[in-house]
Amino acid sequence: MQSDGAATNGAPMAPTARADTAQAAVTDAAVIREPVKLARARAELLCDPGTFHPHRTAVGDGVIAGSGKVGGRAVYVWAQDGTFKGGSLGARGGETIVRTIEMAERAWAPVVGFPHSGGARLQEGVAALAAYASIFRAQSRSDALQISVIGGPCAGGAAYSPALGDLVMMAGADSRMFLTGPKIIERVTREVVTALELGGSKVHGKTGVSHLDADDDVAAGDLVRDVLAHLPGKAHGALPLAPPREPPAGNPARHVPLNQRKVYDVRDVIRHLVDGGELLELSPRWARNMVVGLARMDGRPIGVVANQPKHLGGTLDAHASDKGSWFVDFCNRFGLPIVVLADTPGFRPGVRQEQEAVLRRGANLLRAFAVSTVPRVTVTLRQAYGGAHIVMNCRDLGHDLTFAWPQARIGVMGATQAIEITARRELAAGADPATLAAAYEDEHLPVGVAASAGFVDEIVEPTQTRERIAAHFGAHR
Repeated sequence: MQSDGAATNGAPMAPTARADTAQAAVTDAAVIREPVKLARARAELLCDPGTFHPHRTAVGDGVIAGSGKVGGRAVYVWAQDGTFKGGSLGARGGETIVRTIEMAERAWAPVVGFPHSGGARLQEGVAALAAYASIFRAQSRSDALQISVIGGPCAGGAAYSPALGDLVMMAGADSRMFLTGPKIIERVTREVVTALELGGSKVHGKTGVSHLDADDDVAAGDLVRDVLAHLPGKAHGALPLAPPREPPAGNPARHVPLNQRKVYDVRDVIRHLVDGGELLELSPRWARNMVVGLARMDGRPIGVVANQPKHLGGTLDAHASDKGSWFVDFCNRFGLPIVVLADTPGFRPGVRQEQEAVLRRGANLLRAFAVSTVPRVTVTLRQAYGGAHIVMNCRDLGHDLTFAWPQARIGVMGATQAIEITARRELAAGADPATLAAAYEDEHLPVGVAASAGFVDEIVEPTQTRERIAAHFGAHR
């Protein structure tokens, strides 16, 4: 069984390290707009200079495929010619894509696809549909890391394919994805919509279909290289290590107000915990009350899951649950240790949340944490109440360690809400609500109460948080 050949050399290369020939190719392609040259340029931009080697060139059929290296590690690539027979996929082109995915699987290497297609080729009928079915099967069964970069229109099966992979990136103003195009929608439903409104990067950034955005093909190549530097080529492969870097100086807690009603950006806290202060955030416009992303700690890739008080006060809801469960499953699949930063007053109440199946979707996040086998550490920054405390990787979901900062509060619910239930008679008799709430908080909510009962493993100072997490993860190498 082969592991990643350069597991200790996975740091992203600087953009200036791209091949001059690849830059010239994409520039030339942008001017001439010759699709074959553009498809080849996308592969060249991704790979280390001079390392891309095509295969099945005699087959053609609108698909360019081959292998190369990124940061010295093997990678497989396929790209579609967007104008060959209308950008449609035929049987032979489908076979090329399937073989590329299978070769990546055997080589323990990632596969990066550049789909650019209007869907199945009408002239080939069922054979074209079968080609897509074969691609979908290969994708669904593969353990290789699969990244799709959308640089042009993708419709029908070409849009399903990226969604079956692991990460989707949309690159440039021409990128768009949809199952059914605007003309057919207008004909069937009378809805008038543009391709951009239907499936542009802003749309899919908010739905979570797309995880990353790039301005153009050059930026897309750089961003894919950065992603690959954080991940193994295949599930259960070795993580690519890099030299450790210190985070920006300063106390991570200085960004966190003591007043639980005041908001802040949790990404400011994350920057003080991870190497170089760098977080590669995924799906930043989807469910903004939850932050997920890739980072490093002492040179080792990790995943970060955090409540975001800046949006909806950090409450959990149906969409945040979807985002969290997807990312926890992703980290578990590729062996990334997970840091969970909890600061949430609870689940967002409301009729709409119930109608959006918050029960089912919240349960998926619970399940994702409960079945995860990677090292996990939870840090409660300020507050965690009720079901949201459980969902954010509490002790009894099977985590490794639970830390909390000294001023944190943990309980079934906040003090104000709690006394409305526990002190109804006193309130009815005219007792002061603020006094009762303060008494309840002092007795039940200080983190020391949870720690003394063993539900928090250790109360740590904010300045010691990174050291404690890194030490635990280091023991699992």
